[in-house]
Amino acid sequence: MALICLLSGSLPLLFLHQLLLFSAFRPVSGVGINYGTLGNNLPSPRKVAQLLQSTLLDKVKIYDTNPEILEAFSNTAIDLTVAVENHHVANISADVSAADEWLATRVIPFIPATSIVAICVGNEYLTTNSGDGHLDPNALVHAMQNLHSVLVTRGLDRIIKVTTPHSMAVLASSFPPSASTFAPNLVEPMNSIIGFLADTGAPFMINAYPYFAYRENPTAVDLEYTLLGNATGVHDPKGYIYNNMLDAQIDAIRSAINALGFGNRTIEITVSESGWPSKGAPGDGDGAATPDNAKKYNTRLIERAQSNDSFLISFSSWFLFFP
Repeated sequence: MALICLLSGSLPLLFLHQLLLFSAFRPVSGVGINYGTLGNNLPSPRKVAQLLQSTLLDKVKIYDTNPEILEAFSNTAIDLTVAVENHHVANISADVSAADEWLATRVIPFIPATSIVAICVGNEYLTTNSGDGHLDPNALVHAMQNLHSVLVTRGLDRIIKVTTPHSMAVLASSFPPSASTFAPNLVEPMNSIIGFLADTGAPFMINAYPYFAYRENPTAVDLEYTLLGNATGVHDPKGYIYNNMLDAQIDAIRSAINALGFGNRTIEITVSESGWPSKGAPGDGDGAATPDNAKKYNTRLIERAQSNDSFLISFSSWFLFFP
């Protein structure tokens, strides 16, 4: 707990952007950080790496393949998850040679000195609007397959996993959790993606934010329920009782996966982003976005991630977001 207080209270603004509870696709929970680089007066990657080495954090996730960052984390014993930005997905999906070129120029030069353990292909790709409609879901599937194929050829598929983070918008509905399914227009790509994850042993990533559900309907949604507090239980028709919305959201994802026929396959779920803002946008009248609520949610999330007996389903990773 003291470690988390240090992170949220005394690190540069860079680290207030995102903090993750991450197990790098292993069954043990750990604490790490999502390293974003949008901001002013940010510390250098070298200073960031040195700072993290002085803590218990040994997992870092970035949103691209910034070579300066990858170099800075060489020989640090810190595991990195890198990413293919959304605008590069189509090119990598074109053919295996494009994927091989991406890997050869952006990842291979830095390993094994830098421990790269996963590649996220896009971010919320299936629900991101490109301006003239949503991005092509088939491109995402093909890009993931092509990257994995290249990793297999290079003998790296057991070291580096390929996955993609989704938003909760991939669901047709998240309540009741036991009846949740994926949106009809996403069933086909989800079948392909989940089959790929099951075959390769990579986790299903979901960005889950109870805060947004409360903000959209504060009169109908209990604040403590979204803050992971001991709220009055919300009942699912199948008899499950949820004392917080995050558990319900994650079970909704599990139900949607099972509804596609993958109930007998081993597919871990990673909470790739979650958190609560400490301040709302100017003039939006959001009274729930306060430092106190952010502290409550983020602290409780960490406690839950470290307490296996409190979960309804198994998770491989937890990410904590600090806007």
